Amino acid sequence: CRKGHRKGVFSEAGSRRIAPHAGPRIQTVHVDPRVAMKTPPHPLDDLTAAEITAAASTVKAALLSAEDADSSEEIIRFSYVTLAEPAKLAMAAYLAGEGPVPARQAEVIATIVSKMDAYVFVVNLADNPSVASKDPVPEGCQPLFSPDDCFLAEEIVKADEAVCAEIAERYGVAPADFGTSLICDPWSVHVATPDFEPLRWRPDGRAARLIQCFLYWRNDEADNQYAKPLDVLPVVDLHARKVISCSKQPGSTPPKIGFKTNVNYHRASLVTNSYLPTEHRPPMKPLDVVQPEGANFVVTEGREVKWDKWTMRLGFNYREGLVIHDATFEGRSVMKRASLVEMAVPYADPNPPFERKCAFDVGDYGLGYCADSLELGCDCLGHIKYFDATLCDSKGEPYVTKKAICMHEEDMGVLWKHVEYRNGHNEARRARRLVVSFVATVVNYEYLFYWYFNQDGSMEYEIKLSGMLSTNLLSAGERVDGEGGDCDGTPKHGVLVAPGVNAQVHQHMFCARLDVAVDGGNNVVEEVDLVTGCVGKAAGIGDPFANAFGPVKTRLSTEREAIRVCDQQKARTWRVSNPSIINPITAESVGYKLVPFTKGAAQPVLLTGPECAVTTKGLFATKNLWVTPHSDTERFPAGEFTPQGAKGQGLPAWTKADRSLGGEEGGDVVLWHAFGVAHVPRPEDFPCMNVEHVGFSFKPDGFFQGNPGIDLPPPDVAGSKEDVAGACCATNSQANGH
Repeated sequence: CRKGHRKGVFSEAGSRRIAPHAGPRIQTVHVDPRVAMKTPPHPLDDLTAAEITAAASTVKAALLSAEDADSSEEIIRFSYVTLAEPAKLAMAAYLAGEGPVPARQAEVIATIVSKMDAYVFVVNLADNPSVASKDPVPEGCQPLFSPDDCFLAEEIVKADEAVCAEIAERYGVAPADFGTSLICDPWSVHVATPDFEPLRWRPDGRAARLIQCFLYWRNDEADNQYAKPLDVLPVVDLHARKVISCSKQPGSTPPKIGFKTNVNYHRASLVTNSYLPTEHRPPMKPLDVVQPEGANFVVTEGREVKWDKWTMRLGFNYREGLVIHDATFEGRSVMKRASLVEMAVPYADPNPPFERKCAFDVGDYGLGYCADSLELGCDCLGHIKYFDATLCDSKGEPYVTKKAICMHEEDMGVLWKHVEYRNGHNEARRARRLVVSFVATVVNYEYLFYWYFNQDGSMEYEIKLSGMLSTNLLSAGERVDGEGGDCDGTPKHGVLVAPGVNAQVHQHMFCARLDVAVDGGNNVVEEVDLVTGCVGKAAGIGDPFANAFGPVKTRLSTEREAIRVCDQQKARTWRVSNPSIINPITAESVGYKLVPFTKGAAQPVLLTGPECAVTTKGLFATKNLWVTPHSDTERFPAGEFTPQGAKGQGLPAWTKADRSLGGEEGGDVVLWHAFGVAHVPRPEDFPCMNVEHVGFSFKPDGFFQGNPGIDLPPPDVAGSKEDVAGACCATNSQANGH
C-alpha cells in the first residue's frame, strides 16, 4: 500500500523485511488456517482468522475449475476479505430485541490474474459457507492495491534489466548495490488524460493494472533516500508482471544526484549528516504518565468500550482502519457509525511526469492495510489497551497486525474554572479524555488518526500529519542544463528542502463519514451562521446602536441544499437535531453541532482546477459538507474503485437525485465532512516533518439542560509537586486560572 519498505511485513514468499532499528514497526503474525471457525460475540466484530480462511476458500472454489485447483495461489489474487457489515435496519431490529442475530457474511474481492477478471463476492459464513452474491468489478475499474501488490511492483522494477541498465548508465551506480540502495515507492497511477498510453498498451484492449514507482537511492538501510531522488519513473502492469513504460524528466542532461549529501534522521545515521546535527541533544528529565490504580475504561463483549459516561464499539477494516460504532453518552445515542472514508492528495506540479502524481490513499491502498504496530511509550503514554487487527494477504491467508489500535486516557488541563474574586474561593475541574487511535504509514507519509471522547459529551477527530516529504529532482526548466551541481536552480512548483531536492506543493484532503444518531435515528441538519444585525429570532427588531449580531439557522432540506462550504467569517457550523425531543430549558430540539477546523488552522477546499482529473474524481473535496439519506450501499465519496477510477462517482452521482433529507420530522441522514491541509513545504519539514494538525469537533448544542461536566469531583493533587526553589513567584499565593 504505498507501504513501508522499511517495515516488518511478510512478502509473498513468506520472508520478512525488518526495519533497521530496534524492532519492526509492523509486527505481523500469520494465523493457522486450521483453527476452527467460531462466531464472534457481536455482529459488528471483525472477521476472525478462521472466517477469513473460510471465505477465501469458498471464493476459490467458486472461481476455479477442478484442474486449476492445485495452482490456485498463482491464479487467484485477493484484494481483501473483510466483514460485510449487517444492514442498518437489521442491526437496529436485533439491538432492539425485535429481530434475529444478523447473519455473518464476508465481502471479498478476488481476481483471476490470467483472465484479468475481478469479482466482488458476498459469502455466507454459516456452518457451510456459500456464495451469496458475485458481481464483476466494472470494466475499466481496478480494485485497491494490497501490500503484496506494492511489494510485487518493487520486485518487478528491480528485476527489469532495461530499467537497471538505464539507472546504472544515467547515474554511474553499480547494479550490485541495487538490492539495498535502489528504493521504489509504489503509487497508483493518476490518469491525468484519457489517452495515457500505458493504460491501453495491451493488444487485446483490456485495461492494465498499473503502479508507477518513484525511485530513490540510499547509501545503506539507515540512510534517508528522500534526499537522493532519481528521475527515472517506471510503470508496472501487475497483471503482466512487467515494466511497460519508463519515463524520465525532460532535459538535455540528467540532473546530478547528491549521493554524498546526507540529510538523515535515523538514530544510526545522524552522525553522517552533511549539514544538520550529527548527535542528539541532551535528554530532558523524565516526565512519566502514571496511573497507579489502572485505567478507567472497561472492554467487554469483543470491543465494546465503557468509559466515564461514554459507551462505544470499535471496529477495524482494511480500508477505513478504525471505525466507531454506536457511540452513546449517558445512554443517549450520539453517533451510529464514524470513520475516515477517503483522501485526495494532489501534487501541484504540471511538469511531466508529475501531472500523474496524486493519491486517493483510502481507496487506492487502504488505511487498515497501512496500519503500524504501535509502541509503548512512543505512540501512546500511560495505561494502554491495544487491539490487534486481523487482515488477509493476496493469497487469502489471514495475518494479524499486532497493536494496531491504541486506547488510553489523557489529562487535558482545565475543563472549567471560576474564582469568586470577592473571597478568593476557587472551583476548578480538570478535563480527562479517552483517546482511541491508530497510525498509518503510506510509504513516505505518516497519518496519525485520533478519536477523542470528552467528559463534556463532545467527540473530536484529529489527524496529525508527519513522516517524509515525497521529493523529486528539479525539472528541466528549473535547473541549469549541463551545469549540474548540488543546487542548480529553483523549483517553480515547490520548495528546496535540501540541496537540489524539491518538495512539491500539495494538499491532503480528507473525508469523514458521520452516520449521526442524535438522541435517535431521525435527525435534521441546519446551517448556522453568525450574522451582524437583528437576525434569526430577533429579525425585524430595530438596532439603534448597531451592536446586534446573532445566529441565523437555515434548514438543509435536500441533498443539493446541503452541499456547503465553511465560512470562518460567519463562524459557520452545522447543527444536527432531533425534532421529536425538546430541551425544556431552550424549548428547542436537542442537538449537536459539527464545528470545522477545531484542530489546526482553517484550510481551503480542493485547489485543483475544475477541469483537472483530480477534481472530477475527487469532487467530494471541493466542498466541506454533503448530507445524504442513509443507504447501506453508499460508503465511499469517490466511489468504490479509485485506482484508475472513473470521474463523478460517489457523492456527485448520489446527490444528482436531490433526495429529501427527511421532512419536518427528520430522517436517517449521513454527514460527509471534507477538510484538509494545504502544504507548502519548508526546509524545517525535512528530513522528517513535525506534525501538522487538522480536525473537527462534534459538540452538544442544547443536548443537555446544563453543563454536563458540573458533576465532576474536585481534583486530587496528590501526584503534583511544587518546585518552590525554582519558582519565580513562589511567595505569590493568589489563585490563577492557568
